[in-house]
Amino acid sequence: MIGKLTGVIDMRGADHVLLDVRGVGYIVHVSERTLLSLPGRGEVAALYTDLVVREDLMQLYGFPSLLEKEWHRVLTSVQGVGAKASLAILGALGPEGVSRAIALGDSSALRKAPGVGPKLALRIANELKDKAPALMGIEAGAAVVRDGVVEPATAPVAPVAAVISSPASQAVPEAMSALANLGYAPSDAARAVAGAQADTPDADTAAMIRAALRLLAPKG
Repeated sequence: MIGKLTGVIDMRGADHVLLDVRGVGYIVHVSERTLLSLPGRGEVAALYTDLVVREDLMQLYGFPSLLEKEWHRVLTSVQGVGAKASLAILGALGPEGVSRAIALGDSSALRKAPGVGPKLALRIANELKDKAPALMGIEAGAAVVRDGVVEPATAPVAPVAAVISSPASQAVPEAMSALANLGYAPSDAARAVAGAQADTPDADTAAMIRAALRLLAPKG
């Protein structure tokens, strides 16, 4: 399995790049968002990859982060979602946007992707809602990949007092850890943190925890 490639961009296509890795050229299919983020021809790029092998097909798909690669793997596990649809969703929303949409059960956000209708969007949101918590924390170490499966980290989560001064880049996984310490279920914590992140994307951990707790508070 080819899991990551680092090489020189030899050619850019409409939906792929040709990556020269020490004299061997790999055609790597990417989303529109990823294509726009890559450097120009002759420059070095690194992509996490997923190799699809069938009787009549062998294609590589590339992603700039592990989070995006894992969302691609999970999205394509849903019936009716192939690699093309997955790349369209990731291209439209980005991996963080997909995390928020699925954690919140927001199928309307998924419909922003070309070719994704209301029935398919609803199926994706319903089938993957329980997988969002682990994936939302993968970039910051709140989740790990074992044998191709994303699992929550096994290390003890930090208490609230230990994380309230952390930088904004760590806010999402640390807020989820804090809520877990307070006894909230992972799915409830993920939905609350996603909602808080949507309202205040630049919030630090302390602000994220407060906003999520407000969303989790009983109504009425």
